[in-house]
Amino acid sequence: FMDNVFPSSSIPSPDWLSWSTCTDDVSAGSSAEYPDRVSVMEGRLQLQENEITLLKSSLADALRRLRLHDQLIPLLKQQLIDLSRTSSVEEPIHPTTIKSLQREDLQDPNGSTESLSSMYKYVSMVQSCHTCFFICHWLTGQSIKMFIRGRPITMYVPSNIQNYDDLRMEPPVEKLELDWVYGYRGRDCRANLYLLASGEAVYFIACVVVLYHINNRTQRHYSKHTDCVRCLTIHPDKVRVASGQTAGVDKDGKPLQPYVHIWDSSTLITLQQIGLGTFERGVGSVAFSFDSGAFLCVIDDSNEHMLSVWDCAKGTKHAEVKSTNEAVFTVEFNPNDSTNIITCGKSHVYFWTLSAGSLTKKQGIFGKYKKPKFIQCFVFSLTGDVLTGDSEGNILTWGKSPVRQHDVQTRAHDGSVFTLCMLQGGALLSGGGKDRKIIRWSADLAPERECEIPEKFGAVRCIADVDGEELLVGTTRNAILRGTFSDGFVAIVQGHVDEMWGLATHPSQDVFLTCGHDRLVCVWNTEEHKLDWCTTLEYGLCADFCPNGAVVSVGLSTGRWLVLDLQTKDIVSDYTDGNEQLSVMRYSTDGSFLAVGSHDNFIYIYNVTESGRRYSRYGKCNGHSSFITHLDWSKDGKYIMSNSGDYEILYWDIAGGCKLLRNRYESKDREWASYTCVLGFHVMGVWLEGSDGTDINALCRSHNERMVAVADDFCKVHLFQYPCPKPKAPNHSYEGHGSHVTNVRFTHCDSHVLSMGGKDTCILQWRVKRGGTGDSGGDRLHSSSSTSTSSPEP
Repeated sequence: FMDNVFPSSSIPSPDWLSWSTCTDDVSAGSSAEYPDRVSVMEGRLQLQENEITLLKSSLADALRRLRLHDQLIPLLKQQLIDLSRTSSVEEPIHPTTIKSLQREDLQDPNGSTESLSSMYKYVSMVQSCHTCFFICHWLTGQSIKMFIRGRPITMYVPSNIQNYDDLRMEPPVEKLELDWVYGYRGRDCRANLYLLASGEAVYFIACVVVLYHINNRTQRHYSKHTDCVRCLTIHPDKVRVASGQTAGVDKDGKPLQPYVHIWDSSTLITLQQIGLGTFERGVGSVAFSFDSGAFLCVIDDSNEHMLSVWDCAKGTKHAEVKSTNEAVFTVEFNPNDSTNIITCGKSHVYFWTLSAGSLTKKQGIFGKYKKPKFIQCFVFSLTGDVLTGDSEGNILTWGKSPVRQHDVQTRAHDGSVFTLCMLQGGALLSGGGKDRKIIRWSADLAPERECEIPEKFGAVRCIADVDGEELLVGTTRNAILRGTFSDGFVAIVQGHVDEMWGLATHPSQDVFLTCGHDRLVCVWNTEEHKLDWCTTLEYGLCADFCPNGAVVSVGLSTGRWLVLDLQTKDIVSDYTDGNEQLSVMRYSTDGSFLAVGSHDNFIYIYNVTESGRRYSRYGKCNGHSSFITHLDWSKDGKYIMSNSGDYEILYWDIAGGCKLLRNRYESKDREWASYTCVLGFHVMGVWLEGSDGTDINALCRSHNERMVAVADDFCKVHLFQYPCPKPKAPNHSYEGHGSHVTNVRFTHCDSHVLSMGGKDTCILQWRVKRGGTGDSGGDRLHSSSSTSTSSPEP
């Protein structure tokens, strides 16, 4: 500090020793030299008096500056003490860390020309694993410095915040409640669609088991699972349900243990938790015994595919054995004898006998018939025979003592037989893969009727009988169809089939759009909970509605972007900017401009005319050193704030010719029409301790500017108050997704929040509720106010 206030050139040199020497010389020298020596000493005295005057002036200036900081010094010291108590870092800050501050961050925010060496700057730092914050207090302003993966990000405090340290963060009054689940997991799961006695179809996607009333078109949700649900079975009483999940990992990379829940479908209350700490990787298949459901058979996803039998009432293991190193698709108890269990999968069908707490195995022999590569499914006939469907398209019949297969092979489908369903009268339904057919067979396996489902829904994955005539059909393209052989089938549940990224909500209607890697662009209705229409394009990664609501722009993975008419579904404009993927599309508030953010580091600006149907290039924002991730327009439509892949925040003057604003301090009080940038002063608190730059994929401020919804990389949706500019801001956290949450948006009236999963292909619609209204019984998707993501309860 003293070096800054008193530069070495201004400190007087110590001439007192030479002055003493001169005095001694005078007393010893001749009288002739005396006047000359006195003259020299007088000159030196005058020079030192001048230097003393300068020193007094410097001291006065220093004291003046110190008086200006009298109130700031105790505050900052207390802040440093408080932050050090909450920081996990025990080592002192290395000097090179402070030297890493960029030059622009060392400038006086007001542009003063005073020497930096005469300014007193206080820096306090909170450092965690990858994320840390500098709080830099200037004489005339404030700025916050946040570090992500070693990169400094400076954000200036708006003028309306007089004392940053006095800000108090609270969780929002509003909370979220799961309202609707869009989608069904049929692409890679089997036997996961059943009809309950209540008239509800039960199926799963992501971490949620959905109970959908097919007549009332309402949903309930069982949400106690901590990771993706993989299998499902119904108790003989048609009320109790068993569902198993994958292992998964938590946010620290530690494995979560898989287990099976047995729960009541009428109350959504968990009755029993089976196998916690026993299964490896996940639960692949489950089945209840038919003797009042006393036992539950489970096959896990370990290398040996362990087969275990559990006492449902006690939750204890009754028997366990290694099954096979090959894939196992399904397991079932014999309905006539609960000591007999059958499993099938890759190149095998096994018949197990349960006796005295042990399991013995006999392998089915195919005899004169070619051994299929996969046994996909099986059912028990009313006569006690076992019927299997295989990858060769055949239905094979096995006897009551099925060591060797009967001499009965029925050619059923082109391609695999994915599912078999036994009807009450003894008739059999089979669903095919390649031919997409559903065939009804008589009791002696004579074909009676058949139909083919539309190609856009994929192959038949599973079939559930409604009343002997009406059927529910799950497909490999994540749809559930309802219909009959005579009337055909219509979709009652639809969803995406691959990773999704693009999400946009309509500015005035209960409509939203999604797009992703499955090349589908889908428009959904949040009020009626259905798909309005869908079209096929290239990989869609981003989208935005024009403010007039008539058109929507969609950015693709090739640099191409399209404008679609919502009424006609036609492409009204088609442009290409660069050859890299587009990451963000954003209209200005009045719809006169469209900004297109690309992975080529540029933001392309277009003039918009004719109600969003005609576009002309206006300019290009060039200045980012990495790909564009997020951007927002100012409320006056003249400026843009943007984020990039290297955690940079830049501001652009669009009205002035797409110029980069070098002095970012001037943008601290600018008001933004939307807030989707994940880096900025107003949303700094959404970053959790230990985060890196990829942990938050998206965020969205509500239209009433009271809330911020956040989509993170740990399968969670968070709700913060807005603004939330302080680290570790408290929030409500919600679970339900089974993979990273790629995007989140508020609907036009802030009544709902929409979140979109990546690999789980799931869209969750959350209702925004005021605090204190309570959550529905049995639903684990309630919030928990916290400053960090806690481990889920079992």
